[in-house]
Amino acid sequence: MNNIINGTEIAKIIKDEIKEKISKIQGKKPCLAVVIVGDDDASHIYVKNKNKACEYVGIKSDTYFLNTNITEQELLNLIEKLNNDSDVNGILVQLPLPSHINEKNVLLKIDPLKDVDGFHPYNIGMLSTNNAILKSCTPSGCIELLKRYDVKIKGKNALVIGRSNIVGRPLSMMLLNEDATVTTAHTKTKNLEYLTKQADIIIVAIGVANFLKTHMIKDNVILIDVGMNRDNGKLCGDIDFSCSEKASLITPVPGGVGPMTITMLMKNCLTAYKIQNNLV
Repeated sequence: MNNIINGTEIAKIIKDEIKEKISKIQGKKPCLAVVIVGDDDASHIYVKNKNKACEYVGIKSDTYFLNTNITEQELLNLIEKLNNDSDVNGILVQLPLPSHINEKNVLLKIDPLKDVDGFHPYNIGMLSTNNAILKSCTPSGCIELLKRYDVKIKGKNALVIGRSNIVGRPLSMMLLNEDATVTTAHTKTKNLEYLTKQADIIIVAIGVANFLKTHMIKDNVILIDVGMNRDNGKLCGDIDFSCSEKASLITPVPGGVGPMTITMLMKNCLTAYKIQNNLV
């Protein structure tokens, strides 16, 4: 099928672009500090993949493995140390954190200019005014996929299903900044099927396996699937892949949005390095 958006391929192209830019940097290279608390298997796999991507593009990666019972203050002290370290350009605290640590306090502590996840309220606020430099990685990956496939976002009816702080909310703002007419749907939305049938672009990020069905969409819609679920042991997204029969473009799961998240993290790290060294 030629309507499949190949996120793995696009991610590789962008990483190669970043690698080339970093290879031309004289002196010290960009550095990313990754902080992981506890023994969550998924988090450790994700951090391993981040370190692998850093190595590929030429970013120095320092990983801090912290015990589950570390106090919140000890974690905040480490972040403060990294904030003040001029050799560290990006700080990423792997989520989720243990229940005794206030996630909000931790994210607020990170220097906004080193916030390569794009989660700090300062960067979200800058995004809302279309002035953000460091943007949330997964939403940025979605926008990048659309652009790399020459999708004209301007003037399109875009529907975002999901309103999380990590994906749905920032993504709605990014689409608005690209001149789309944006609707955000969520668990309290009524007549969702009416909205899905009007949309030119639908991005689903709710964590419900195969939620969006063929009968809910119009012909030639563009579908971006942020979901990552297991259905009877098989990996699948939030969009039933039979929708590919009607869509003009669709991202698969896996191999769609997923590879873009870490790639956009690499891009943010390079951007943060440039900001801190007055190169932008």
